[in-house]
Amino acid sequence: MSRLLVLARHGQSDWNLKNLFTGWKDPGLTELGIEEAREAGRRLKALGIQFDIAFTSDLSRAQHTCELILEEIGQPDLKTIKDQALNERDYGDLSGLNKDDARARWGEEQVHLWRRSYDVQPPGGESLKDTVARTLPYYVTEILPHVMRGEHVLVAAHGNSLRALVMVLDRLNAETIPSMELATGVPILYELKADSTVASKKVLDA
Repeated sequence: MSRLLVLARHGQSDWNLKNLFTGWKDPGLTELGIEEAREAGRRLKALGIQFDIAFTSDLSRAQHTCELILEEIGQPDLKTIKDQALNERDYGDLSGLNKDDARARWGEEQVHLWRRSYDVQPPGGESLKDTVARTLPYYVTEILPHVMRGEHVLVAAHGNSLRALVMVLDRLNAETIPSMELATGVPILYELKADSTVASKKVLDA
C-alpha cells in the first residue's frame, strides 16, 4: 500500500476503566490497555506493514501505545514525533470527575451536551470543534505531507483528536461526527489517493 495512514487510539487507560473524564490529565495504560496496544501491533505485523514515521501526542498513554505497537512490528527505534496538537480534547473542569457523578451534579442532558455536541464547551475546556481547530492544521502541515510522499505513517493518539482527523477523511460533518466512536487499541488503515482523499479504509478489529 502506498500513501498509507494508520490511526490508532491508545489502549484502555486507568481513567477509562474508572469512568473518569480524562482530557489532558495523564494516567497510564491498564494491563488491558497494554494488551490492546500490543494486539494492534500484532495485527499490523500480520499484514506486513512497516512505517516510515510515527506521530503521537504529548500524553503518556498515547506515547506508550505507540511504543508498544512499534515494538510488536519490530520497529522500536522508528522516528516518532510528539506534539500536544494531537492531545485529547481538554475537558476543563470535568477532568478527573466520574461521569456518573457529573450527571448527578449537572444533569444527564447537560453532560450529554458537553460530551456529544460539536461546538458546546464544558466549563474551562474544549468543544470537539475546538479540538478539530487544533488538530487539523497539524495534520495538514506535519502529517499529510509524509503520507502524500508515499510514506507509511502511524498516528497514535486519542478518541477526540483522531475523530477530528476521521471527520475530514470520512467527510463527516457537525451533525454526524458526534455519534462516531473509536475503540481503544483498534487501528484504522487509510490509503489515500493522489488528491489526499480516501481510496480505501479498513478497521483492524477482532
